[in-house]
Amino acid sequence: MFTPGERDALRTALIAQAEADPDVIAAAVLGSGALDQEDRWSDVDLALRLRSEADHDQVVQRWTTAMIMEHGAVDRLDVHAAGALYRVFLLGSSLQVDLSFWPSGVFRPHGPAFRLIFGEALPGEDPVPPEPERLIGMGWLYALHVRSALARGRTWQAVIMLDQLRDQLIQLACLRHGLPAHQGRGADRLPGPVLATLAAARAGSVDAAELRRSATALLGCLAAEAAAVDPALADRLAPVLTQLNPGPEEP
Repeated sequence: MFTPGERDALRTALIAQAEADPDVIAAAVLGSGALDQEDRWSDVDLALRLRSEADHDQVVQRWTTAMIMEHGAVDRLDVHAAGALYRVFLLGSSLQVDLSFWPSGVFRPHGPAFRLIFGEALPGEDPVPPEPERLIGMGWLYALHVRSALARGRTWQAVIMLDQLRDQLIQLACLRHGLPAHQGRGADRLPGPVLATLAAARAGSVDAAELRRSATALLGCLAAEAAAVDPALADRLAPVLTQLNPGPEEP
């Protein structure tokens, strides 16, 4: 298990590596480290702006080799967002290291969690929150799959679909209360009554009757969130959501 001191030392070493790399013209710390809000479990999140003439694939491979050979990375995961490649490394110490490689023309802050270390960045852009109408649509889509999974006796598929439905509801609640919705980052700051309702709607077991009870409760939450976003949409959805309610008995 890594210590905060080891994490901070690694970040310092990576920043020094970036400053010495001729293909890197700017670097920034992202996430909690940019806001001085790190805790025991925080990771390393470093954004690198590459010069226009750089061979991006070659730069990424060079840094990847260093992470494996010098810092003990045991696996990696690639995520593409905001025009950049985020290569997420898992170290043997369980430390997560996010290195993002940005083309020169897109290197900019997307929200406040961005602290420039050296070089220059383009003017910032506000992050785009998810559209509530899309979250509602994903909600009824997962609810459809809950119904069919329960009807077919596919217990674990129903569990997964219920979890996905609840995730849409958490994001909707976060948006409604002005909290970060992505990955549920604002969920723990939702008002107590909202959290209590979500907790009560969560299935306590994989028993079919309990899954049906959870589905009924989550459908009620979906109807309420839809009404808060668009009452007309909620009215159109209401008869269909009633059909999706599995009730207390087997269909």
